[in-house]
Amino acid sequence: MQSVQSIDRAFQLLGEVADNPAGISELSRRLDLPTSTVARLLSTLEGLGAVERLDSGTGYRIGPSVVTMAASIDPTQSLLAVAQPHLMELVEMVAEAVGVSIPAGYDVHYISQVDCANPVQVRDWTGVSLPMHVVPSGMVVLAHWPDDAVDRYLDRKLDRYTARSVIRPTLIRERLQQVRENGVIWIEEEFSEGINSVAAPLFNAAGAVAGALHSHGPSYRFPDDALRDIVAEQVRSSAATISIALGHTG
Repeated sequence: MQSVQSIDRAFQLLGEVADNPAGISELSRRLDLPTSTVARLLSTLEGLGAVERLDSGTGYRIGPSVVTMAASIDPTQSLLAVAQPHLMELVEMVAEAVGVSIPAGYDVHYISQVDCANPVQVRDWTGVSLPMHVVPSGMVVLAHWPDDAVDRYLDRKLDRYTARSVIRPTLIRERLQQVRENGVIWIEEEFSEGINSVAAPLFNAAGAVAGALHSHGPSYRFPDDALRDIVAEQVRSSAATISIALGHTG
């Protein structure tokens, strides 16, 4: 039982050090543990490379072994694990397919889709990559790129997927500004005829765009004019909830 308690305390200590590096006395106060116990745990963790002393020598921070383990985690799998329960909830709310995509160069790559119960459904786009300018998932990512990166994207030849695809850089820039202001964007029959889609960005703990949450359905029923703004808000709200779960605080 003692070993289990020690593991529990060690993880609590690592959590405190990760949140705010500090010395033995401060960590002891935060955890309400004897300084001797904290000192012993820190000594063990330091030997394992899980913590290391600050350059000033007055405290501890997360060490290289923990950083290495964290870096080994597949960010795609982590994103999917966090997003999955929220995808299920969003499907119930909007009654259309929902999914997650991630940036892949100048494309967005669809990594997950949860279908709705409606017998008439859109295709599963999982595994497909599409240029950012023709899908809302791409537009919400592009909207948060630095200006020079957006310039490089728009200076290229932009492919048209349907007659409704927007490929004029000036119009795309206007849309990107709308995304920044509204946090969500609709694109209707621009990447595939008969499909409308709405998306909002997903942010990670560093405040960078980790991907996008979207919902799409047949254009003849999605969106219902009376529910258009409600659906957009539900997608935006779900994306914000997932971002918080990813550690985003902005």
